[in-house]
Amino acid sequence: MVGPGLGPALENANPLVFRRSGERPVTAREEDDDLPDAIDDREIFDLIRSINDPEHPLTLEELNVVEQVRVKVNDAESTVAVEFTPTIPHCSMATLIGLSIKVKLIRSLPERFKVDVHITPGTHISEHAVLSSTVGMTAYYLKK
Repeated sequence: MVGPGLGPALENANPLVFRRSGERPVTAREEDDDLPDAIDDREIFDLIRSINDPEHPLTLEELNVVEQVRVKVNDAESTVAVEFTPTIPHCSMATLIGLSIKVKLIRSLPERFKVDVHITPGTHISEHAVLSSTVGMTAYYLKK
């Protein structure tokens, strides 16, 4: 898509912008180096909330693409699942967004974690194709 003499046009030129959640207070338990510190949903959300959207000077949190309620962690089983919601049902950047989230988590978490990133069901017209592209691109990108 190209705008008249302006280069590429934005698919969603006027997205809704949401308020960022506050920073998580650090607890005394988290400060104690002698106690095990399990990875939880909020910690994962904190890792991905500030990823920049590819089309806008806003974060994925500000666009409501990622929400803490759509992050599920099972530390004991070493699994992380993240659902993200594109701002529009035909978002061409969905694969890039999914890839950005997955690579950020793979690089930030211990190797024992299996990371699953997918589109919130019913929020994108090509969610299965985007998922397949994200899986393939992640494998290619991480080999470099």
